[in-house]
Amino acid sequence: MSAVEAMRLPEQVDLSGFVALLQRLQVPHRVAEEAGEQVLWVPGEQLAEQVRELYARYPQGDALAQGQPALLAQQGPGVLQQLLGSRLTASVLILTLVIFALIGGGDNYAAIRWLSFVDFRLQGDYIYFSYLAETWNSGQWWRLLSPMLIHFGWLHLAMNCLWYWELGRRIEAYEGALMLLALSLLFGLAANFAQYWWVGPSLFGGLSGVLYGLLGHCWIYQRLAPNPAYRLPPGVLVMMLAWLLICMTGIFELLQFGAIANAAHVGGLLAGCLSGLLGGALARRGR
Repeated sequence: MSAVEAMRLPEQVDLSGFVALLQRLQVPHRVAEEAGEQVLWVPGEQLAEQVRELYARYPQGDALAQGQPALLAQQGPGVLQQLLGSRLTASVLILTLVIFALIGGGDNYAAIRWLSFVDFRLQGDYIYFSYLAETWNSGQWWRLLSPMLIHFGWLHLAMNCLWYWELGRRIEAYEGALMLLALSLLFGLAANFAQYWWVGPSLFGGLSGVLYGLLGHCWIYQRLAPNPAYRLPPGVLVMMLAWLLICMTGIFELLQFGAIANAAHVGGLLAGCLSGLLGGALARRGR
């Protein structure tokens, strides 16, 4: 279903209350800035008409406070609609699932060695890694990005996919699919190089470095140029940063739960903060 322009209002109009109302009613929408105006987009003309009627009655978004019925609550998108509305986000997740199947959930090292940041070989109980220079000279450029698609176990996969879905579709809706793709590749590179620089040749993978990049991008961008799309639920930022600090203590390695690619997380986060700083500054200047 294609997006339809429901309303176009001057940028001076405060839409925060009405947007909050749409969020409480679970109405799919996005707000974009075009030529000094705020444009509210929704999927479908029928829903657009209902949004216009709701705004005419409750421009400050106080319908629920007055006990009015949630007229639009039943218009929430189904799973298929959400996937079609966030095609790039969904495509990355589908590719991640395919790779997960091909590497046997992280147990097929013969397949994993083709996706790792540097090549390696197994000899008995030992693993021997190549160096980045060999990857560079052999033209295996895909290795610079492919570790972001490797996941070791279902829990690792599920957590990363859920967060990529939550953060990725926000950026795709607000800045477009090409921007999400560019940011994902940038954060993947930053995370992989940071991990290699800090630890050296090793086996690591996962979308988590990219996720921290997306988090940093939304965080700083929202601070400079507030918008509904990047307004994360309360506590999400604190929880993610707290989790990062806990992982950096080494407690999981001590408990033998496996090594955590902390440098990849930090590298992705710093790259995301820088991109959010640049994007937010440009958006603020444009306003």
